[in-house]
Amino acid sequence: MAVCKVTFSKAEREKLAEILCLLNWVSVVTGAALFWVGLFLKVEIQKWQEVMSDQGVLHVPHMLIATGLAACCINFLGGKICLDCADPNKFLRWKLVMMPYVACTFFFTFCVLVGALLCYSVGGQLQESLFLGLRHAMRHYKDTDTPGRCYLKKTLDLLQIQFQCCGNTGYRDWFQVQWISNRYLDMSSSSVLERLRSNVEGKYLLDGVPFSCCSTFSPRPCIQHQVSNSSAHFNYDARSQQQNLWEGGCRQALLDHYTGIMQSMGVAVLLIWLFELLVLTGVRFLQTAMENVLLLGDPDSESVGWILENSLAETARSNVKIIKSLGKCYQVDDDPNLNVSTEPGGG
Repeated sequence: MAVCKVTFSKAEREKLAEILCLLNWVSVVTGAALFWVGLFLKVEIQKWQEVMSDQGVLHVPHMLIATGLAACCINFLGGKICLDCADPNKFLRWKLVMMPYVACTFFFTFCVLVGALLCYSVGGQLQESLFLGLRHAMRHYKDTDTPGRCYLKKTLDLLQIQFQCCGNTGYRDWFQVQWISNRYLDMSSSSVLERLRSNVEGKYLLDGVPFSCCSTFSPRPCIQHQVSNSSAHFNYDARSQQQNLWEGGCRQALLDHYTGIMQSMGVAVLLIWLFELLVLTGVRFLQTAMENVLLLGDPDSESVGWILENSLAETARSNVKIIKSLGKCYQVDDDPNLNVSTEPGGG
């Protein structure tokens, strides 16, 4: 029994072909939009790729870009096919192309759905990538004279200023790393040497943060050194210290930034998927209706269109049989007589 069986008159088939032609051209535009959405997301991720440990999150924009390009090509061809399908004589030219075209459209529509789901599921991977990437960047903040790392100080300073954040999870993260290079330490100072000797790894650790952690909303000059020592600062007020430094961590700030972008894009891509699914359904109805017109031999008669010629279970069993038959074609015959050699003149 056919799934979603619908009867079309000649006028209805022509109208369906015209509507699908228009929808395919609209799909070219949505494909271009999908391409630009993916490109925008890629640029946004690459802005802060220095503080990410894994560039695997780029597979989301790459998939959107590829799917958008495929949408433009497939739907451009689809518009021409659907326009010609209104005429049974012209349909004959596309009859052999229709099934591969429907299959490609189905695969492309499936990829759009996967792209939408990836926009919502990449959060965990992005969070881990940001945590490790920021930790690595903070450790090498001081290496301004080291090739390959000299840009990290500028990147982190810009990040903390732009997103009003400090450290990985908070400003105290800077207390655990040496962020001042030994080049700028006075090795003749006893206090500096004592601090270096007090650390097992010989690092110069202090309760201070880079200038980019300073809040612009602070009512007093920024306190970025001896942050945890209240007696070291005149007229110190604990409440004002809360406004002195950015309290939020940069990992969460970036995660919120990218999550907001991806969720908005996920909604847009999901709407594009629903639209493409509508086009795919219409194309399948048109294909089967026109094939049945050719079988009837009367271009003016009514014809039946469907999504699946048989039920889902029957279609699945049929496809399994086809796969098994294809597998048998490549099996080696195990007949033992094939390996028996015949000697010439033997009796």
